[in-house]
Amino acid sequence: MPITRLGPRFGAEIHGIDLGSLDDGQVVAIRRALVEHKVLFVPGQGRLDDAAQIEFGRRLGDVTTGHPIHDSGDVAPEVYAVDSQDNGFADVWHTDVTFVQRPPAISILRAVSLPPGGGDTSWADSQLAYESLSPGLRAWIDTLTAAHDGSREFGYYLAQRRKGRGNVWEGEVFTELKPVEHPVVRVHPESGRKGLFVNPGFTSHIVGVSEYESRGVLDILYAHLTKPEHTVRHRWQPGDVALWDNRSTAHYANRDYGDQHRVMHRITLRGDVPVGPVTALRPAEEIHRGAVAVPGAVG
Repeated sequence: MPITRLGPRFGAEIHGIDLGSLDDGQVVAIRRALVEHKVLFVPGQGRLDDAAQIEFGRRLGDVTTGHPIHDSGDVAPEVYAVDSQDNGFADVWHTDVTFVQRPPAISILRAVSLPPGGGDTSWADSQLAYESLSPGLRAWIDTLTAAHDGSREFGYYLAQRRKGRGNVWEGEVFTELKPVEHPVVRVHPESGRKGLFVNPGFTSHIVGVSEYESRGVLDILYAHLTKPEHTVRHRWQPGDVALWDNRSTAHYANRDYGDQHRVMHRITLRGDVPVGPVTALRPAEEIHRGAVAVPGAVG
């Protein structure tokens, strides 16, 4: 496929394809390109609707429910409609749904209704960010664990709008948002590269340290993650589709379009339990005995 790099190591565009009519070889190539480039932009997909978006997702992996908490409304249950008229904003750096045990592996976002200007989305490469930290800091954060809490963003919605009953996710109905713990540094299950796995949207604190030390460490990592050389920014056009590897990126949507209407439809693909460097180095016999969860590629 004709892939155009947007930076030396992060982000790419794919032109001249129809996501609704790919052959098997093209699907495999897209999956491989996602691991390499982290985020892919595919213009000219104006004919793609929700059903075709979901079907494309199923060819890449296992499509999840659209969101653990949000009601799908008048769209398919696999679709999460990010609608600015229903408080659908993403103007904080985050990685999708890290407040569950198995966060999504891949997200696929389609522009449905765009404002005349504004509403750009930026992505940050968590692997480049990790690799450009000093060796001493890398060695220390390799050992850390962080808590991820969805209640800060979705607790009120679950209690008031959904009356305490969310959607089925991983076979269970979400009735409460309990914090989960993930490694601060995640080993990618397909590439083996390390990347930062904390984000301002859902990470609440570093486990086992004081509040002040936790905040200081996280502030350093967030500032480093979102340095310009680690990011790519996309100006949306009608018919655009973006795909990103949720295991190696964070993203942010500009909220600079006033009261203009912006609607994006997102689907996600089933992920695995994040594994950190310490767990990844555990002996193979412990893994086989089930002491350590082993991540696998989706699809």
